[in-house]
Amino acid sequence: MTPTRLLAALLFASPLVASVPHSAEAESYRPWCAQYYGFGGGGTNCGFISYEQCMMTAFGAGAWCVQNPWYLAYGDGSQKTAATAPRARSRQR
Repeated sequence: MTPTRLLAALLFASPLVASVPHSAEAESYRPWCAQYYGFGGGGTNCGFISYEQCMMTAFGAGAWCVQNPWYLAYGDGSQKTAATAPRARSRQR
């Protein structure tokens, strides 16, 4: 195969490979949240994997750390923990 044909084949195949769908991944829940409060409102950042990491970010920023309620309810968000999470029963009429 000549270099020109090889280059043409690569240019043709590249978009096809890039467009192959990948399996969806669930959002992973982090166990700690920093809650910010101030005069203009507040906010929550639940992107911390340890209490120490959360406190290092929250310290001096007027925030404190609390456990992530989603993490407490559903674990880390993986399929295994999501499948075994308790679910509310729906009323049937």
